[in-house]
Formats: sequence, C-alpha cells, structure tokens
Amino acid sequence: MKKIYLGLSIAALTLVLTACGGGKEAANNKTAPTTAPATTATAEKPADEANKAETRTIKYLDKEYTVPSKTERIAIVGSMESMEDSLVLNVKPVGAISVGGKFPEMFAPITGEAISIGEKIQPNLETILSLKPDVILGSSKFPPEMAEKLNKIAPTFPVSHISTNWEANLQLLGELTGKQAEAEKALNEYKSGIETAKAKLGDGIKDKKVLVIRLRQGNINIYPEKVFFNPALYADLGLTAPEEVKAAKAQEIISMEKFTQINPDYLFIQFSPDENKDKPNALEDLQSNPIWKSVNAVKNGNVYVNVVDPLAQGGTAWSKAQFLKAAVEKLSAK
Repeated sequence: MKKIYLGLSIAALTLVLTACGGGKEAANNKTAPTTAPATTATAEKPADEANKAETRTIKYLDKEYTVPSKTERIAIVGSMESMEDSLVLNVKPVGAISVGGKFPEMFAPITGEAISIGEKIQPNLETILSLKPDVILGSSKFPPEMAEKLNKIAPTFPVSHISTNWEANLQLLGELTGKQAEAEKALNEYKSGIETAKAKLGDGIKDKKVLVIRLRQGNINIYPEKVFFNPALYADLGLTAPEEVKAAKAQEIISMEKFTQINPDYLFIQFSPDENKDKPNALEDLQSNPIWKSVNAVKNGNVYVNVVDPLAQGGTAWSKAQFLKAAVEKLSAK
C-alpha cells in the first residue's frame, strides 16, 4: 500500500511540474504586448496573475531570458554566489540554500523569512514549486536535466560560478530587483578600494609570495590564478602569482612537499568544519607538522586563518570586498 501511495505522490508532482512548465514556456515565448486587447484581458485577471502575464527581457552573459515584469519572489537554488550578492544588495529571497540543514550565520541578514529549498546540490523541487517564485537563480554547475526541471517551475538563470563573471552576477540581481544603482555603487566602491589598497601597500610586498589555500577533507588545495580569492590578490592588487598557481587548471590538491616548494611568505588559509567532517582536526594537525613549520610564512608569523567566513565563495562582490579589506590589513601590518 505504501508503494502505491508513493507512486501516486510522485505522479502528482510530475503532473504539476509539467503543467507549470507549460505555462512558463508559453509565457517565455510571448512578446511584449502591443495592442489594446492585451490590456483588456489583463484587467480581468487577479493582480498577481496580470503581473506574471506581462514580461520583460533580461540579458545575462550574452543570452536573453524572458521573465515576469515584476520579479519580487526570488528563489536561490544552487547559487551560493547569488546568496552573497543578496547580502550586498540586501535582497531577501523567498527560498534560499541551507548548509547542513540550516542557514549559515553569514546569511542571517537575508534569510530571516526565507524557506529552505534544500542543500546546494540537492534542491527540493516540491518546496520550490510551493513557493511560487517569479524567477529562480540556479547554478551554472547544474546538469541540463536539473535546469530543465527548474525552468518548468519558473524562469531560471544559470548563475555563473566563474570568478571573472562576478560583476555580471551582481548586475543581474540588481536588474531583477530594481537595485541597479545599488549594484553599480558596490562595484565602484570596490574598484576605488583597490586603488586605496595599492597605495597603502606600496612596494613593501612586491617581491613576496602570497598564497591562498583551502583545507578540504584534510587536504591542501590551491586554485588557478583566476579562481577563488586569487583574482583579488593577483589581478586587483597586482601581486605575482606563484608558478604553481599559474600552472593549476582547477582546484588542485598538493602534497606537503609541493607546498614547501612554493614556500609562501604570506599565507591565507580557509578552513570550514563542514568541509572537513571526516578530519575535524586537520588544521591543528597541519600546524603541528614539523615540515609545515619550516615554511617562511609560518616561521615569520604571517599565517592568517579565515580572514573572511570560510564558506565565502571568493569570486563574488561580497567575498572580494571582505577579503580585500582583510588582506590589505594583514599584508600592510609588517
């Protein structure tokens, strides 16, 4: 009997998603109304339905998306980048990503009234559907089948996880929420902050090796020059990336031997217990390792742990601003 009920439940959800998808796809194929009869038809509908019947086009990363004229109900599904952008613009989504079954403390300012849609890579479609979102901010990491399911619920943007698209991501959220001015202000403030930071640092660390690592499952990870927090150091501040960072093609686990060969003068470590559940003492074990203690940054007291929240994505307006401020403070202290 339980199997019968489960089958009926799944079938029911599928029918709802399909029906919803048909409506959304039809809306997405509509062009802007140009005749009077369209206005008359809208007047006969409830206000919320009328708003969804009217559409607008938004261009994001060279692709156009058709969305309702008013996108007040935003669900963030899979895109931690959009969670951080929401902090910058003070956008409160109706649905947001949870981590380990709860909203991380860093997102408290925007998740007070939000409903959890599930984890980053395990969204709950039934919950998302119940929220009746106007638009969904998904992730470019999603497989095509997940993107298709989300698009049946509401127009879905595959928000980029690539650091170099951080400005476009913030501008997208600004356009969806009518906060374009706030987005541009945040971007301009960061850019002016870079010049201030460069002036403060001067040539003091010009020839020094500065490295950011992330501990995951007890392993030391480095990132390519244009990934994680690296753009803030090497592109924005103009520091020289170590050769090992330049050679990295993606997140790369390195051995202790390779780490000592890099031999950084300044070291920033990001460590989250959520990413090291099987090795909760990984950081302490690393710090007590005699080989670790031979590195210049360790010997000279230039190691900094979690200067920003360890869950920060690195390549977003919020991450970059927070990291730039903290990094400059540490790098200019000596």
